[in-house]
Amino acid sequence: MLADMGYRSLAEFTLKNNRRVDVIGLDRHGKIIIVEVKSSAADFRSDNKWPDYLEFCEQYYFAVAEDFPRDILPADQGLIIADGYGAEIVVEAEARKVNATRKKSLTLNFARTAANRLHQLADPETR
Repeated sequence: MLADMGYRSLAEFTLKNNRRVDVIGLDRHGKIIIVEVKSSAADFRSDNKWPDYLEFCEQYYFAVAEDFPRDILPADQGLIIADGYGAEIVVEAEARKVNATRKKSLTLNFARTAANRLHQLADPETR
């Protein structure tokens, strides 16, 4: 879904605050989104880290299965319904600004992380 929307994404991406997001996406204009995947109500209730991600993205989404109890999710965040075959945005995320210095640092970190992961695939012996 993110690729269809024009984003390139990375899974398990570590932010400067040492929090690790499930998925971060970057589009050709430099817009940054974060998607947090929740597998169950217990998974959501035990996760108090997600607010720490908000200052690092212009849009934030929870991605859940169709049968997830949506009423426990914050109403002011975006929502994606996903399964093994696809995904769809059902609640558009609120647009927010990211500090320009933070955005530049995050974009460079995204690029370096992507390059390092690609390099590891091509040459697993190097570090």
